[in-house]
Amino acid sequence: MHNNIAMAKFITKKGTRYPVGATCMDEGANFCVFSRHATSMELLLYESPQSLTPVEKIMLDPHENRDFYFWNIFVSGVKPGMAYTWRADGPDDTRISGFRFDKRRQLLDPWAGVVFDGFWQREEAKRNVLAQPIKGIVPSCLDHYDWEGVPMPEIPPQEAVIYEMHVRGFTRHPSSKVLNPGTFTAVIDKIPYLKELGINHVEFLPVMAFDEQDVPEGARKLGLKNYWGYSPHSFFALHPAYFIDSLRPDCMNEFRDMVKALHRADIGVILDVVFNHTAEGGEDGPIINFKGLSNREFYHLDPVDRRKYRDFTGCGNTVNCNHPQVTFFIIECLEYWVRYFHIDGFRFDLASVLARGEDGKPMHHAPVIWSLEFSRAISKAHLIAEAWDAGGLYQVGGFPGYRWQEWNGMYRDTVRRFIRGDKGLVGEIATRISGSSDLYEPSGRAPFNSINFVTCHDGFTLWDLVSYEKKHNEPNGENNRDGSDQNFSCNYGVEGETSDKQIISLRIRQAKNFMATLLVSVGVPMLLSGDEVLRTQKGNNNAWCQDNEISWFDWRLLKDNYDMFRFTKKMISFRKRHPSLRRKQFLTGRRVQGREFPDIVWHGKRLFEPEWLDSSSRFLGFTMSGITADEEDFHVLLNMDEKESVEVELPGILWGKWYLSVDTFNTPPEEIFDPEDQRSVGKRYRVGPRSVVIFERR
Repeated sequence: MHNNIAMAKFITKKGTRYPVGATCMDEGANFCVFSRHATSMELLLYESPQSLTPVEKIMLDPHENRDFYFWNIFVSGVKPGMAYTWRADGPDDTRISGFRFDKRRQLLDPWAGVVFDGFWQREEAKRNVLAQPIKGIVPSCLDHYDWEGVPMPEIPPQEAVIYEMHVRGFTRHPSSKVLNPGTFTAVIDKIPYLKELGINHVEFLPVMAFDEQDVPEGARKLGLKNYWGYSPHSFFALHPAYFIDSLRPDCMNEFRDMVKALHRADIGVILDVVFNHTAEGGEDGPIINFKGLSNREFYHLDPVDRRKYRDFTGCGNTVNCNHPQVTFFIIECLEYWVRYFHIDGFRFDLASVLARGEDGKPMHHAPVIWSLEFSRAISKAHLIAEAWDAGGLYQVGGFPGYRWQEWNGMYRDTVRRFIRGDKGLVGEIATRISGSSDLYEPSGRAPFNSINFVTCHDGFTLWDLVSYEKKHNEPNGENNRDGSDQNFSCNYGVEGETSDKQIISLRIRQAKNFMATLLVSVGVPMLLSGDEVLRTQKGNNNAWCQDNEISWFDWRLLKDNYDMFRFTKKMISFRKRHPSLRRKQFLTGRRVQGREFPDIVWHGKRLFEPEWLDSSSRFLGFTMSGITADEEDFHVLLNMDEKESVEVELPGILWGKWYLSVDTFNTPPEEIFDPEDQRSVGKRYRVGPRSVVIFERR
């Protein structure tokens, strides 16, 4: 069947509404886009992504090419690698109806699997409806990829050790010495490093296509760009800058090659996904795709003046996640990443937005959250929530759903304060180290629902946490107004860099104290990439726009700070040989497998006398029993007094001896030992100031 328009190169016929997006077949391609209120739809085809003018324009018949709200058409002769956009017409009484249709403006397909942004100019697009758009590229068939039988690792959640990293920043520094720095492919070259460190999951900052030009005026004048990627526009496509050749219609195979290589090394892949807002910004932001097709459905609009957007994200708009159309979009998207890219999990940025109903109020039974919880296609994937948003909704410990894990911000803050030396936190730190039962046990959840972390991309690095008391974000172009002022950090006498050896030694010890505490905590540990080699951002705690050496992993640090890398690696090994730290149930105090000792016993400076009520105490000890026949008991002492060492009695044991595993007060390599190198100790031990000591019994 021919379309009403005379076709020079292409023949059209009715398409299908599934799958949505552009799907290439032997004879051509099926195109489908969702727009409930559009009155007309036009498809523009380009010979290549770099073509400035379309080779064909195809007007869809609203009766023939529309099924419910899906506009679709099959075009014979279309080949992978061609580009396309849409134009939609419809109501434009924005203030009353919330629609933003404009038949002159070219729109990016929200379901595009590959995108081209080479001609995109964000500021021009705001002013000129005829500005060059971001285009979709007709992809190669997704089914034509050989996974070579490499299975997904399927690592149980309690076994995870997560490594949060930026794909580009991990290999972009010249010291990385990889062939294609800053790409998915380059990550493959660093897998031996990840294996040596001992992590078993990588969590990538956003890799879905985003607008690098989405920065404030001050940052734009400095030539900065959106580096972290929390400004998405295409949730089915990968970011073009991370490919070696983003113009190839099968470029996504570079990403799949990386995933396959990580899986072959038994490392899972978690994607940081941003379904709370998009790159289209607020009322004065550009129209890229969603605004021009489904503005009223996709975003939370002001109920009085629908030109305005309700902003629960601090980014200009908020995705209306629990509108049926948007819920469908999100579920389809995540199932797509699992099905075609073998993704092992997702971390949801500002996830509390997902709990907001169409009126903006929180819902306990939010459809999108429970749909994800029960989705069969992603039933084995990790679901991790950043359980708050910028609108004041804070749900740590109360995020809806049972399967969801949460970034435990309370763990982060308590550990930071305790290690810094704040007094009166003994009870609180014990709760956090033992799995945050106060947050998760009442709702029937488990210790692995808590993602424990001290640092992440958002905030100070570990080295900066012990080197700066104030943020230093002037390079971001916002006069140091951006970023958090509440860091619970300490510089130990000098702000920033110093040549004072005593201060440097103390900072290193504190960094090791943080790492040791994190890795002996019940729950799931997450490390920030570079902390294991003491990477610094020079006090910048919001380096979201710094695609430069401020953010990049400097591989020379592996040599310069090898002792920290060695310590981190051995602490991860310690964790792996102690199943009691990876338990599925909370500590109960009951006897385990007929053993004489309960699963945990708390201590203060005196055995069995934890200093819960001492408002000046900065000391905590605990003994944890093994939960398997071959697991050794271990005994941990944390002394965060800044000056005083403490001599303590070690718990009596019926058989065996206590062996020193860790003492951060000692100088390397005497601060941590493999089991075969450990030495036995007597009945008493002196714990130095600001130090963590660990013994194992055998």
